[in-house]
Amino acid sequence: MPESRFTPGPADPHAFSDEPPARDPGPVGVLLVNLGTPDHPTPAAIRRYLAEFLSDPRVIEIPQWIWQIILRGFILLRRPKALAPRYREIWLEQGSPLLVWSEAQAGQLRASLGREGKDIRVALGMRYGNPSVDRALDELRKQGCERILVVPMYPQYAASTTATAADRVAAWAARQRNQPELRFIKRYNGLPGYIEALAGQVRRHWGASGKPDRLLLSFHGLPRVTIEKGDPYRRDCMETAKLLRQALGEDGALLHVSFQSRFGAQEWLQPYTEPTLRAWAREGVRKVDVMCPGFLADCIETREEIQMQCREAFLGEGGDEFRYIPCLNGDPAWAAALAGLVERHLAGWD
Repeated sequence: MPESRFTPGPADPHAFSDEPPARDPGPVGVLLVNLGTPDHPTPAAIRRYLAEFLSDPRVIEIPQWIWQIILRGFILLRRPKALAPRYREIWLEQGSPLLVWSEAQAGQLRASLGREGKDIRVALGMRYGNPSVDRALDELRKQGCERILVVPMYPQYAASTTATAADRVAAWAARQRNQPELRFIKRYNGLPGYIEALAGQVRRHWGASGKPDRLLLSFHGLPRVTIEKGDPYRRDCMETAKLLRQALGEDGALLHVSFQSRFGAQEWLQPYTEPTLRAWAREGVRKVDVMCPGFLADCIETREEIQMQCREAFLGEGGDEFRYIPCLNGDPAWAAALAGLVERHLAGWD
């Protein structure tokens, strides 16, 4: 009887190997998240941006069915056209100041981490507008990042900024089958490098132009009710102010705190920035400096609201000199502090 020979058929294309392939952890990703900006200083672009921004229930905490009637029936019909000339006045040649300076900080971070010889990829995403958080996360995943650190560009925590950034990341992750490992930085309002970078800005300004009668730290405001409900934002702001006052030594006595960008009829955190400046001028304060430590990058709130509206208010009430101290923007000291913050939060991943 001839020997039987068995010839196996083609391999089952749906079969799984018992030997798993090697797993490559890939590079580590860092996602910087800032608030966002219109793409252009035009009514149409501003309308698109405001529609997204002001539809976030963490930003406007009233029943959405009521708010959407107000937003779409009144605000979006009038406000974009009124804002467009103001946006054009503060627009940089390279684009929106917030986007320009945020990209610069991302580039500084990328360069700093690269000098350490670590395979870390950095992407910038905007909570509202472009480049979106979703797009930035998609880019990091395409580069093979299995581990991503989310860094909100808000030193002080607030539900309407930091928490909504985390919400956006979580919404993106909910759509992923193979989710990356995620870490989030909540706040760094007392980070020594951040405080020292702010103090350095003040010292350089005073060294070049002399000291003012008063220095006003103007933080973005929030409705008072949000603090009563447990938002720690005001505490974070006051801690930053306290630490900066200490860093400035005897000159810290010149420092005061206020809150800007009030919107609507609700009571917001006080004292309000513009009324404070008007009152100071009437009281005989002749020379003031204003800085906005809650913003890491100059934007519409700092360039238009503070440098233009508040300047006019102070000088119009009899003040002699109003000076604005820019945000940290491309400051090398802040770039180094941000890199150190990121490296500490990447511990165990590199």
